[in-house]
Amino acid sequence: MRITYKEPKRYLANAKEILREKARRDNGFYKDKKYVQMAGNTAWNGVLEAVKIWLKSKGAERAKESRPDVDWYQTEISKRNRKLNQHFVSAYNILHRFLGYDGELKASLSKDGLAEAAEVIRLCERDS
Repeated sequence: MRITYKEPKRYLANAKEILREKARRDNGFYKDKKYVQMAGNTAWNGVLEAVKIWLKSKGAERAKESRPDVDWYQTEISKRNRKLNQHFVSAYNILHRFLGYDGELKASLSKDGLAEAAEVIRLCERDS
Protein backbone atom coordinates (compact mmCIF):
# COMPACT_ATOMS: atom_id res chain seq x y z
CA MET A 1 0.00 0.00 0.00
CA ARG A 2 1.40 3.40 -1.02
CA ILE A 3 1.34 6.06 1.68
CA THR A 4 -0.13 9.33 0.46
CA TYR A 5 1.21 12.77 1.30
CA LYS A 6 -1.70 14.62 -0.26
CA GLU A 7 -2.62 16.52 2.91
CA PRO A 8 0.89 17.89 3.63
CA LYS A 9 1.12 19.03 0.01
CA ARG A 10 -2.22 20.78 0.38
CA TYR A 11 -0.92 22.71 3.41
CA LEU A 12 2.08 23.82 1.37
CA ALA A 13 -0.10 24.90 -1.56
CA ASN A 14 -2.31 26.89 0.83
CA ALA A 15 0.73 28.64 2.32
CA LYS A 16 1.92 29.66 -1.15
CA GLU A 17 -1.55 30.95 -1.99
CA ILE A 18 -1.70 33.03 1.21
CA LEU A 19 1.62 34.69 0.37
CA ARG A 20 0.73 35.23 -3.28
CA GLU A 21 -2.78 36.57 -2.77
CA LYS A 22 -2.82 38.19 0.67
CA ALA A 23 0.65 39.28 1.83
CA ARG A 24 1.23 41.78 -1.01
CA ARG A 25 4.86 41.58 -2.12
CA ASP A 26 6.77 44.75 -3.02
CA ASN A 27 10.51 45.15 -3.73
CA GLY A 28 11.42 41.80 -2.24
CA PHE A 29 9.41 42.23 0.97
CA TYR A 30 5.87 41.37 1.97
CA LYS A 31 3.72 44.17 3.33
CA ASP A 32 1.36 42.30 5.66
CA LYS A 33 2.94 40.56 8.63
CA LYS A 34 -0.30 38.82 9.59
CA TYR A 35 -0.43 36.87 6.34
CA VAL A 36 3.28 36.04 6.42
CA GLN A 37 2.75 34.54 9.88
CA MET A 38 -0.31 32.65 8.67
CA ALA A 39 1.57 31.26 5.67
CA GLY A 40 4.56 30.26 7.80
CA ASN A 41 2.37 28.41 10.28
CA THR A 42 0.38 26.74 7.50
CA ALA A 43 3.53 25.46 5.78
CA TRP A 44 4.94 24.33 9.14
CA ASN A 45 1.78 22.33 9.79
CA GLY A 46 2.29 20.64 6.42
CA VAL A 47 5.83 19.69 7.47
CA LEU A 48 4.53 18.25 10.75
CA GLU A 49 1.84 16.24 8.95
CA ALA A 50 4.41 14.78 6.56
CA VAL A 51 6.77 13.87 9.39
CA LYS A 52 3.95 12.31 11.43
CA ILE A 53 2.98 10.11 8.48
CA TRP A 54 6.60 9.19 7.83
CA LEU A 55 7.40 8.40 11.47
CA LYS A 56 4.28 6.28 11.76
CA SER A 57 5.39 4.30 8.69
CA LYS A 58 8.72 3.72 10.47
CA GLY A 59 7.03 2.49 13.64
CA ALA A 60 7.73 5.53 15.81
CA GLU A 61 4.91 6.08 18.26
CA ARG A 62 4.62 8.60 21.04
CA ALA A 63 2.63 8.38 24.22
CA LYS A 64 -0.99 9.26 23.45
CA GLU A 65 -1.33 11.54 26.47
CA SER A 66 1.66 13.69 25.54
CA ARG A 67 1.92 16.33 22.87
CA PRO A 68 5.25 16.00 21.07
CA ASP A 69 7.56 18.97 20.89
CA VAL A 70 10.10 19.74 18.20
CA ASP A 71 12.84 18.00 20.20
CA TRP A 72 10.90 14.73 20.11
CA TYR A 73 10.53 14.99 16.35
CA GLN A 74 14.22 15.83 15.89
CA THR A 75 15.29 12.88 18.01
CA GLU A 76 13.03 10.42 16.22
CA ILE A 77 13.92 11.70 12.75
CA SER A 78 17.67 11.75 13.43
CA LYS A 79 17.56 8.08 14.46
CA ARG A 80 16.30 7.21 10.99
CA ASN A 81 17.40 9.83 8.45
CA ARG A 82 19.96 12.57 9.14
CA LYS A 83 19.41 14.35 5.84
CA LEU A 84 15.70 14.62 6.54
CA ASN A 85 16.50 15.91 10.02
CA GLN A 86 18.65 18.72 8.60
CA HIS A 87 15.81 19.90 6.37
CA PHE A 88 13.30 19.51 9.23
CA VAL A 89 15.38 21.74 11.52
CA SER A 90 15.79 24.33 8.77
CA ALA A 91 12.03 24.29 8.06
CA TYR A 92 11.35 24.67 11.79
CA ASN A 93 13.64 27.69 12.08
CA ILE A 94 12.39 29.46 8.97
CA LEU A 95 8.69 28.59 8.93
CA HIS A 96 7.80 28.30 12.58
CA ARG A 97 10.19 30.75 14.23
CA PHE A 98 11.08 33.44 11.68
CA LEU A 99 7.83 33.53 9.70
CA GLY A 100 5.24 32.12 12.10
CA TYR A 101 6.34 33.96 15.23
CA ASP A 102 8.39 36.89 14.03
CA GLY A 103 6.52 37.59 10.80
CA GLU A 104 9.78 38.23 8.92
CA LEU A 105 8.79 40.10 5.76
CA LYS A 106 11.75 39.30 3.49
CA ALA A 107 10.31 37.38 0.54
CA SER A 108 13.46 35.36 -0.14
CA LEU A 109 13.29 33.91 3.37
CA SER A 110 9.70 32.81 2.75
CA LYS A 111 10.80 31.24 -0.52
CA ASP A 112 13.58 29.34 1.28
CA GLY A 113 11.17 28.16 3.97
CA LEU A 114 8.68 26.87 1.43
CA ALA A 115 11.49 25.10 -0.43
CA GLU A 116 12.56 23.41 2.83
CA ALA A 117 8.97 22.33 3.47
CA ALA A 118 8.72 20.87 -0.03
CA GLU A 119 12.00 19.02 0.49
CA VAL A 120 10.86 17.54 3.82
CA ILE A 121 7.65 16.31 2.19
CA ARG A 122 9.59 14.92 -0.79
CA LEU A 123 12.07 13.07 1.43
CA CYS A 124 9.31 11.65 3.60
CA GLU A 125 7.37 10.49 0.56
CA ARG A 126 10.43 8.94 -1.05
CA ASP A 127 11.43 7.06 2.12
CA SER A 128 7.97 5.69 3.00
